[in-house]
Amino acid sequence: MAKSPETMSVQAAGSAVGKATDEALTERLVALGKALADPVRVRMLRALAQGRTACCDLPSPEERGVPGTTTPQGICVCEFQERLGLGQSQTSYHLRVLKDGGLLAEEQRGKWSFYSLRRNALDDVLTQLRDSLQL
Repeated sequence: MAKSPETMSVQAAGSAVGKATDEALTERLVALGKALADPVRVRMLRALAQGRTACCDLPSPEERGVPGTTTPQGICVCEFQERLGLGQSQTSYHLRVLKDGGLLAEEQRGKWSFYSLRRNALDDVLTQLRDSLQL
């Protein structure tokens, strides 16, 4: 039995959607792999997972003059610079790679950028990987 043009069109559209989904997942996994492929970025993730007070002796944002009425979530770029002994451009680069990998959220407070860990991000990607590989 020959397929109608409508049936073939629907199947092609479904295939294109599946392919787009596979491509998006592949890109996300590559970005995640890149994010985890550097010791500096892994140290940043560890510091974020521990939190401001547990990871290091950081001054409070209020002491630094950060605007806002609440304490920001996460750690500031300048605090990573101090902790890791990196320049501003290196620190920003590493944070951008982690953010592109879907692992970080960013909060702007005036001239300060605070980064926090998206705690479910890794689980979400690994679940999608397991599903796509049908494991």
